[in-house]
Amino acid sequence: MHSLYRQREEIGAAAVLLLPLLWTLAVAFLYAFIRAVYFSFTNYDLFNITKFMGLENYLRLFQDYRFILALWHTLFYAAGVTAFQTVGALMLAVLLNRKLRGLTFFRASYYVPSIASSVVITLIFIWLMHRSGMVNYLLTMIVTYPRQLLAWIGITLLLQLGAVLWERSKNLPARWLDPLLLLLSSGGAALIVFLLDRLGLLLPTTIAPLVIPWLTTTNTVLGIPLPLLSIMMLNIWTTAPTMMLLFLAGLQDVPQPLYEAAELDGATPWQKLFFITIPALRPVSFLVITLGLIGTLQMFDQVAITTGVAPLDSVITLAYYVYWNIFGISGHLPRVGMAAAAALVLALLTLAIVLLQRRFLVSEKGWGE
Repeated sequence: MHSLYRQREEIGAAAVLLLPLLWTLAVAFLYAFIRAVYFSFTNYDLFNITKFMGLENYLRLFQDYRFILALWHTLFYAAGVTAFQTVGALMLAVLLNRKLRGLTFFRASYYVPSIASSVVITLIFIWLMHRSGMVNYLLTMIVTYPRQLLAWIGITLLLQLGAVLWERSKNLPARWLDPLLLLLSSGGAALIVFLLDRLGLLLPTTIAPLVIPWLTTTNTVLGIPLPLLSIMMLNIWTTAPTMMLLFLAGLQDVPQPLYEAAELDGATPWQKLFFITIPALRPVSFLVITLGLIGTLQMFDQVAITTGVAPLDSVITLAYYVYWNIFGISGHLPRVGMAAAAALVLALLTLAIVLLQRRFLVSEKGWGE
């Protein structure tokens, strides 16, 4: 009896502590969700008398070419960004989980894009991707100096080979992709190529400057608008470091005896990666993919900023479609009913995709569960 009373007392104390949070969630999310459901069945537009519309808003959604376009963009964006950021984050985590010189510097450097403001990063990105921006300038330099580029790559590989063999000759654990050695090798190769160029041994080619409209065109690559692909590259670069930290944390829990046993059995690094590391990281992979899908399906800020220079139909996503309808961006009256219906479709789509990937792709269960 005493234990039952004590248990009820603990539950009551926990409920009191949780009450403010639950009340906030109820007001901020549950109330907003109920209102969105209500608006999705009306023609509410902030100005006229509200009328019940039934399912008409949902029918009009799938008759609107811009909604279909936003749906297609959102699905491709979510699939592409989540896949590349997950693989990239895993590779970075595996690389930075090794005992390398300058490891703290490289970990901090890779994480910088994730801590910077998304708005600031996007504005810098727009400047870089401008028709006369840094990206087109660098591409022009690559096309103008192909001999110098090939020479730099070749000399870097030779210097890296020599540096690793030299380190190993002194019984130091140097790896072929040691970031510090690679940085020194590439810097030394750049200096050698510069000297060869000054001596006239590497002549540039003559070509007009490249002017690629990364953000201002309606052209497509494999059916995907070039501005949307550009935003995808930006998002992968800014989100992969955060996912990398999750993988790094997961790598600390992988039993080292497994690697030692695999080493004794003659397993290659790739075999250890595919048969030990990746299976052991299934719970982390589930979290990374889930967060990636939710974030990309609801992606808004970068699209909202780039619509100032990019054609709307080249970058619009479902989240921006909701904003575009509710605020009447193109001069039409606010279509709150349409926006609410689109928001609910986005919410259901997000829930369905997350549940499907949990069921068929990656499980959150670890080994032995």
